[in-house]
Amino acid sequence: MIVERGDPRDPQVTALLQASHTLMKSLFSPEENHYLSIDALCVPEVHFFVARGGETLLGCGAVKHMGTYGELKSMFTAKAARGKGAASAILDHIVKHTRTLGLSELKLETGKGLDAAHRLYAKHGFTPCGPFGDYPANETSLFMEKPL
Repeated sequence: MIVERGDPRDPQVTALLQASHTLMKSLFSPEENHYLSIDALCVPEVHFFVARGGETLLGCGAVKHMGTYGELKSMFTAKAARGKGAASAILDHIVKHTRTLGLSELKLETGKGLDAAHRLYAKHGFTPCGPFGDYPANETSLFMEKPL
């Protein structure tokens, strides 16, 4: 498995991101969905990564440079790759990359009920925190942070 820079506009990656967006739309109302569009993932302040096993796309994730911290975005693993370490590999890569950006903290917003994601983040040292940035407090968001 390798983790490398990825292009959200690559058709295979776009399909994976669309699957993620479809899932989020099925679980949360529009005002409670905070995923980035394909175009929003292609701006300079977003560093986007994919995990591959050979030619097979396993998952993706990104960090958005927010000035004083990095925000984890678009973490998603292909259904066939779940439980095989792709999400951990992507997250480890993003943590290391965020350090190279000179940022001292990584934050995220995720949805309540996404228990596998919560376990992944806790395993990697993220702890609950309050809302940050422009996120409002609501019934479905869980906010986490990790000092780097």
